Amino acid sequence: MTAIVVGYVPKPEGRAALRRAAEESKLRGARLVVINSAHGGRDHDGEEAARADAELEQARGQLAEAGVEAEVRQLVRGMDVAEDLISVAEETGADFIVIGLRRRSPVGKLILGSNAQRILLDAPCPVLAVKAEDLG
Repeated sequence: MTAIVVGYVPKPEGRAALRRAAEESKLRGARLVVINSAHGGRDHDGEEAARADAELEQARGQLAEAGVEAEVRQLVRGMDVAEDLISVAEETGADFIVIGLRRRSPVGKLILGSNAQRILLDAPCPVLAVKAEDLG
């Protein structure tokens, strides 16, 4: 069975990626693997973990309503998002990875780096980049 790996964050870009990945999963009859990645450590306290769990449960519900079976993984292992998505894509033999993108200023790109760029360049499979909808 084929697999699609999607990076999910509870933000417009993450929701856009999840919607597109669900559509592709249904279209291709592929297994969907949803990845929510966090660094962990002191920054990932109990309140933040509970909020992330609730957000992932909401995503599970939306996928179930859409008739999409998905494996949802919350990874808190100190790796960055790019490393987590690439690792899971390799592990599952993914056909492709779906990521959400948002607009960033040139300075924002310089200071924060780009997980999207690392995924695009280092992924072992094609990457589908989806833009978040403009909220007006």
